[in-house]
Amino acid sequence: MMNALVSLKKGSNLINKQLPPLEEFIIPGGSETSARLHVARSICRRAEQNLVSLKNTEKLSTNILKYINRLSDYLFVLGPRLVIDISGSKETQWDRRD
Repeated sequence: MMNALVSLKKGSNLINKQLPPLEEFIIPGGSETSARLHVARSICRRAEQNLVSLKNTEKLSTNILKYINRLSDYLFVLGPRLVIDISGSKETQWDRRD
Protein backbone atom coordinates (compact mmCIF):
# COMPACT_ATOMS: atom_id res chain seq x y z
CA MET A 1 0.00 0.00 0.00
CA MET A 2 2.83 2.41 0.83
CA ASN A 3 4.37 1.97 -2.64
CA ALA A 4 1.05 2.89 -4.20
CA LEU A 5 0.78 5.96 -1.97
CA VAL A 6 4.30 7.07 -2.85
CA SER A 7 3.66 6.50 -6.57
CA LEU A 8 0.48 8.58 -6.53
CA LYS A 9 2.15 11.40 -4.64
CA LYS A 10 5.21 11.40 -6.93
CA GLY A 11 2.99 11.29 -10.01
CA SER A 12 0.89 14.22 -8.78
CA ASN A 13 3.97 16.26 -7.91
CA LEU A 14 5.62 15.54 -11.26
CA ILE A 15 2.56 16.60 -13.23
CA ASN A 16 1.93 19.63 -11.00
CA LYS A 17 5.45 20.95 -11.60
CA GLN A 18 4.73 21.09 -15.34
CA LEU A 19 1.54 23.13 -14.95
CA PRO A 20 0.99 26.79 -14.13
CA PRO A 21 0.05 27.49 -10.50
CA LEU A 22 -3.62 27.23 -9.67
CA GLU A 23 -4.82 30.59 -8.35
CA GLU A 24 -8.61 30.23 -8.56
CA PHE A 25 -11.18 27.46 -8.33
CA ILE A 26 -11.72 25.58 -11.58
CA ILE A 27 -15.19 24.91 -12.93
CA PRO A 28 -15.43 21.28 -14.15
CA GLY A 29 -15.45 20.78 -17.88
CA GLY A 30 -13.07 21.87 -20.61
CA SER A 31 -13.24 18.63 -22.58
CA GLU A 32 -15.08 15.34 -22.30
CA THR A 33 -12.02 13.60 -20.87
CA SER A 34 -11.47 16.36 -18.34
CA ALA A 35 -15.14 16.31 -17.32
CA ARG A 36 -15.06 12.53 -16.86
CA LEU A 37 -11.97 12.80 -14.68
CA HIS A 38 -13.74 15.46 -12.60
CA VAL A 39 -16.59 12.96 -12.09
CA ALA A 40 -14.10 10.23 -11.12
CA ARG A 41 -12.53 12.60 -8.62
CA SER A 42 -15.94 13.43 -7.14
CA ILE A 43 -16.68 9.72 -6.74
CA CYS A 44 -13.32 9.32 -5.00
CA ARG A 45 -14.14 12.14 -2.60
CA ARG A 46 -17.52 10.59 -1.84
CA ALA A 47 -15.83 7.24 -1.16
CA GLU A 48 -13.39 9.01 1.14
CA GLN A 49 -16.26 10.55 3.12
CA ASN A 50 -17.92 7.14 3.42
CA LEU A 51 -14.66 5.59 4.62
CA VAL A 52 -14.28 8.28 7.28
CA SER A 53 -17.80 7.45 8.51
CA LEU A 54 -17.00 3.74 8.44
CA LYS A 55 -13.82 4.34 10.42
CA ASN A 56 -15.97 5.69 13.26
CA THR A 57 -17.60 2.27 13.69
CA GLU A 58 -15.12 -0.22 12.22
CA LYS A 59 -11.40 -0.80 12.42
CA LEU A 60 -9.95 0.64 9.24
CA SER A 61 -6.37 1.15 8.12
CA THR A 62 -5.38 4.80 7.83
CA ASN A 63 -3.48 3.85 4.67
CA ILE A 64 -6.80 3.28 2.92
CA LEU A 65 -7.86 6.83 3.72
CA LYS A 66 -4.50 8.21 2.64
CA TYR A 67 -4.67 6.25 -0.62
CA ILE A 68 -8.16 7.40 -1.59
CA ASN A 69 -7.19 10.99 -0.75
CA ARG A 70 -4.05 10.80 -2.89
CA LEU A 71 -6.02 9.17 -5.70
CA SER A 72 -8.46 12.06 -5.79
CA ASP A 73 -5.54 14.54 -5.82
CA TYR A 74 -3.97 12.62 -8.69
CA LEU A 75 -7.23 12.60 -10.67
CA PHE A 76 -7.52 16.36 -10.17
CA VAL A 77 -4.03 17.04 -11.46
CA LEU A 78 -4.22 14.45 -14.23
CA GLY A 79 -7.67 15.26 -15.47
CA PRO A 80 -8.69 18.83 -15.43
CA ARG A 81 -5.21 20.29 -15.27
CA LEU A 82 -3.06 18.08 -17.51
CA VAL A 83 -5.68 17.04 -20.07
CA ILE A 84 -6.67 20.66 -20.63
CA ASP A 85 -3.02 21.73 -20.83
CA ILE A 86 -2.19 19.02 -23.40
CA SER A 87 -5.32 19.63 -25.49
CA GLY A 88 -4.72 23.38 -25.56
CA SER A 89 -8.13 24.07 -24.04
CA LYS A 90 -8.56 26.67 -21.35
CA GLU A 91 -9.48 25.96 -17.75
CA THR A 92 -12.67 27.75 -16.79
CA GLN A 93 -11.93 29.56 -13.58
CA TRP A 94 -14.60 30.59 -11.14
CA ASP A 95 -15.37 34.29 -11.27
CA ARG A 96 -16.24 35.68 -7.84
CA ARG A 97 -18.43 38.32 -9.42
CA ASP A 98 -20.87 35.73 -10.82
